[in-house]
Amino acid sequence: MRVLIIEDNTTTAKYLKQGLEENYFLPDLASDGEEGLFLATNTNYAAIIMDIMLPRMDGLTLIKQIRQLNPFVPVLFLTAKDTIDDRVKGLECGADDYLVKPFAFSELLARIRALLRRKQPHSSNIIQVADLIIDSKAHKAMRADSYINLTAKEFMLLHFLATRTGEVLSRTYIAEMVWDINFDSDTNIIDVAINRLREKMDKDFDKKLIHTVRGIGYVLEER
Repeated sequence: MRVLIIEDNTTTAKYLKQGLEENYFLPDLASDGEEGLFLATNTNYAAIIMDIMLPRMDGLTLIKQIRQLNPFVPVLFLTAKDTIDDRVKGLECGADDYLVKPFAFSELLARIRALLRRKQPHSSNIIQVADLIIDSKAHKAMRADSYINLTAKEFMLLHFLATRTGEVLSRTYIAEMVWDINFDSDTNIIDVAINRLREKMDKDFDKKLIHTVRGIGYVLEER
């Protein structure tokens, strides 16, 4: 899931980005309020983490503008402002949660996941396509009762394809959402990754689940 971090402290921003990447999120960084507003209004984020004390536009002003355009995206304030009045003001301005610095990353992660569950109350950790079962919480996949040994990036790729079962996904879109890079048509990184995934989850089965759509990209579906 793609998340936005709006944080002007470089050390904190890098720490958040690394921690979220290690937990299978795709974080974007903004170092001030104006950049954060631009990204928040031009990209579909699953959640936004922001400071209140930001240059060029403070967090309270920023969240009011975000809420006018997107009233539903979960927003968590991560800030050193720790009084009760600060918390009340932040929540009344539109934040869904409020966490004070210094913080434990495990608590931040738990709060983000809780916000995402609230946003999608009927979502499940389990995705099933034919005899393929993916457990997004345990980061495991199995087919016909046999576990598939996947790297972290292979699991992200498979999970991304499975969450969009039946949808033809271009190489450009896969590169952006799974690798967080702009796709270079002169490279074959996506094709190589798809072929490795096929070797692990399709090769030994008569029914193939990953299909190539010539000239467009790939789709995961039962045929």
